[in-house]
Amino acid sequence: MTLTIRGLSKTYRNGTQALRDVSLDIPKGMFGLLGRNGAGKSTLMRILATLQDPDQGSAHLGDIDVLAQKSEIRKTLGYLPQSFGFHPRARAQRLLEHFAVLKGITERSVRRDVVEALLRQTNLWDVRGDRLGTFSGGMRQRFGVAVAMLGDPQLIIVDEPTAGLDPEERVRFLNLLSQIGEDCVVILSTHIVEDVEELCSRMAIIDDGGILLEGEPAHALDELRGKIWARNVSRQELSTVREVVPVISTKLFAGRTSVRVFSDARPGAEYEPVEPRLEDVYFCVMGGHQGARSAGATPTAAASP
Repeated sequence: MTLTIRGLSKTYRNGTQALRDVSLDIPKGMFGLLGRNGAGKSTLMRILATLQDPDQGSAHLGDIDVLAQKSEIRKTLGYLPQSFGFHPRARAQRLLEHFAVLKGITERSVRRDVVEALLRQTNLWDVRGDRLGTFSGGMRQRFGVAVAMLGDPQLIIVDEPTAGLDPEERVRFLNLLSQIGEDCVVILSTHIVEDVEELCSRMAIIDDGGILLEGEPAHALDELRGKIWARNVSRQELSTVREVVPVISTKLFAGRTSVRVFSDARPGAEYEPVEPRLEDVYFCVMGGHQGARSAGATPTAAASP
């Protein structure tokens, strides 16, 4: 099953154009939607989750018209928004059972089995009787995934799911998403490049409401191979270097600044070739370097990082 999006646009009443003619083909598996805050990710996710209507465009999950058949898509949709709240005194198992009833799982024995399976899959079975107010941020996110998975959805949308999680909870959560992505379409909307790099077989980069790149991360990395160069400079040298070569990113390391540069040829004797990372793809696309764009990328002007 494929999620097909064509020409989605959305402008808010204050004049902000959140989406500009967005078209994507999202197959089964993990799909990363990467962009900085305010790029249009959450607007697109809310439209796909039937919480907003676009001004124009279409979206289909297989034969289901996402925009016209909202009741049908909601039967097969799981949504974990960026911000969600549960009553802190509610206990995990009882609340999940309540959501299961709302999802149409009314037979008691079936509901019991489904709730137990989801709590075990999200590693929450041992705390099933605890109040949600005592859960850590990662535990709450995993509980949100359990809610999103009720009813065996074919489309799951997760919006900025790892923001604020500690490293251990982040790894546990990403492993959970990876398991889920084997059986349905999972859209991971995030500004964290590492989440997409570790999980997603396909991705898109969005900025200013438009798609700048769509494709496979591995292919995007191949496009940059031999074009990323690095050197260490002092803080005093950095401004001069920026004037001479297209710096895509900098990182302070051992008191000096490590500079990564996009160039078709060695920009100077002091630069060494380095293997590209997905972070390089992101910064190159955001900087408008055409060599970073994969085949099929939307030719939209990129903003400077």
